[in-house]
Amino acid sequence: MIGRQQEPPLSGRPLLRDHPAALRWSLALWGLGLAIFVAMAIPSLMDVVQRVDDAVHGLMVRLEAGWLVAIAEAFDLVGSVWVTAPLAIGVAVYLAVVRRWRGLFYWMVTMVVSQILIGPMKNLYQRERPPDSLVETTSFSFPSGHAVSGAAIAIGLVIVLFPAGPKRRNLEILAGLFAVFMAMSRVYLRAHWASDALAGAALGAAVAIGVAAVIHIRHHRDQVASSGSGIG
Repeated sequence: MIGRQQEPPLSGRPLLRDHPAALRWSLALWGLGLAIFVAMAIPSLMDVVQRVDDAVHGLMVRLEAGWLVAIAEAFDLVGSVWVTAPLAIGVAVYLAVVRRWRGLFYWMVTMVVSQILIGPMKNLYQRERPPDSLVETTSFSFPSGHAVSGAAIAIGLVIVLFPAGPKRRNLEILAGLFAVFMAMSRVYLRAHWASDALAGAALGAAVAIGVAAVIHIRHHRDQVASSGSGIG
């Protein structure tokens, strides 16, 4: 009887199957996020963004409904530090216990990079929150920390916990949809402007996908170099 093959403890299974596509997605998301960040730094462009944000904010006020608010508030709780911090730590502990070192490295880098970008960006732009928020908020508005964390964690969980390949595609789509709904919930609750949420979701997804692509490419190059050096 052939037992289940154990993955090498120091390498682990690959994070991606199609790293060129992942790299393209990451670059596109970085481009989208950067475009919003640049627009927010240029007064004339920021005026245009604000007009769009004001229109979306007014629409959310008109569309307010109790059951939708309840759903959005559930996303607010899921995206809070009271949930995301224990989840991030728990996943890291699990990966260490099962000796998924590459996955652990990916997870730690993704969590750290996505989180350290939030505070400095908020303090740099110092954008005021929208009026009439339906939930309690702290600090500045741009970008949305919930949107950043939601996208990074949802996509990161799929990448790090499930084997790469066609069977993971549906989970990747669900993670992307979760990131979108998390961002939309922040706008619906009037906790953030639409541009805050869009920039945050793009940033979080770009980090999660980009870090995986870089690690995969680096590992592939190391494998090629190792194979070449073994030829005598």
